Amino acid sequence: MFERILIVCVGNICRSPTAEYLLRHRLGDAHASEVTSAGLSAVTGYPMDDTALQVLLEHDVDGGQHRARQLTTALLRQSSLILAMEKSHVAEIGRMAPEATGKVFLLDRWLKGGDIPDPYRQQRPAFEHVFALIDQGVSSWLRYL
Repeated sequence: MFERILIVCVGNICRSPTAEYLLRHRLGDAHASEVTSAGLSAVTGYPMDDTALQVLLEHDVDGGQHRARQLTTALLRQSSLILAMEKSHVAEIGRMAPEATGKVFLLDRWLKGGDIPDPYRQQRPAFEHVFALIDQGVSSWLRYL
């Protein structure tokens, strides 16, 4: 059982909060894991991107309470599982906290092991595509949580 799951992207306003709120929703209230997110270069204090939030809402998940926060070494050390969106994020996390390397994986690990692209400042179809990838990634992790 992973007590603290941390999901990481760059700005913490599109991908990682989408995955955070979707995973929380899928795990339900009865699950003991704490699920949070942070960004390597977070737009600290900002809410979710409007388009990302709208796509999430259309799937009956509300991320309206989200506020972006900066990834820190303390967050990495406190987390029991860290899920990143891109291979470059995994590498950056390893540079920030080498001791965390063994608990950092791609969200897409159990599927293709690929990057989930950043939809920031793109049109809605990019957000829908990224949501589908995140949805698949989250679903693939559920059996291990």
